[in-house]
Amino acid sequence: MSIEVSKLTKLYGEQKALDEVSFEIKKGEIVGFLGPNGAGKSTMMKILTGYIPQSEGQAKLCGLNVESESIAVREKVGYLPEHNPLYLEMYVKEYLNFMAGIHSVSKEQVDAMITKVGLEPEKHKKLGQLSKGYRQRVGLAAALLHEPEVLILDEPTTGLDVNQLVEIRQLIKEAGANKTVMLSTHIMQEVEYLCDRVIIINKGKIVADRPIADLKELTLGTVYQVEFDKEFSKSALRKINGIKHVEELGANKWLLEGRPDIDLRTGVFEFAVEQGAAVLEIQKRAASLEEVFKKLTN
Repeated sequence: MSIEVSKLTKLYGEQKALDEVSFEIKKGEIVGFLGPNGAGKSTMMKILTGYIPQSEGQAKLCGLNVESESIAVREKVGYLPEHNPLYLEMYVKEYLNFMAGIHSVSKEQVDAMITKVGLEPEKHKKLGQLSKGYRQRVGLAAALLHEPEVLILDEPTTGLDVNQLVEIRQLIKEAGANKTVMLSTHIMQEVEYLCDRVIIINKGKIVADRPIADLKELTLGTVYQVEFDKEFSKSALRKINGIKHVEELGANKWLLEGRPDIDLRTGVFEFAVEQGAAVLEIQKRAASLEEVFKKLTN
């Protein structure tokens, strides 16, 4: 396992930021670590990267204990915190050479990384002169410079415009081809593009840990958009076998949510036959990750 967390708890005074959290992330996975503000995401990432200690429990990264083997852990991990810390008076290449010295990385690798993350046009500028997007590229370059086995990214695309979002996402996707990536973000489209699995944390506890597709089915069941050739009331549609939720879309169109253990289509057609109606359209609607997130954290 690249990341192993067992019954991890973090206390700030009497407040529990993390409450006996446990999960594992395998080598090569890209996992979204999601939660509302204050849920404990950044705290978890700071513990895994050796910035702060846990109060109880244990965490390992590449088999190394993050508390007792902190220096060795930092050699294995690349970390981009939410508030990207940069020396704004330094030049781009100067800063990356400085970071390379810390990790005993050659200057040739710095040049290669500048090209890889698209910093070539800006490498002679001071960090304070860069746009938000280019500053994030510098932070990502610094995190990747020593070829870490694990990449931990806390809100890597906050404040970026659409073009910058696309570019940074692609960089993360490429980095994840041969690394383990743990990614925190509030942008659900980003998670669906980059990740196959999500861990959702709420009030310091894990409330879900599944592949995205399984998570949608588990929390929302099956959802269909249905059009009949005649009007029905909500109360009538609620009698369909397996129905959980009914929402009117207008003009005899409905959004019907069913239990995951029952094929709702059978109930819909049986209902139509009983009522002497025709089903003009029935289409399975994919639940969005945003809907799942709201349902699990509200």
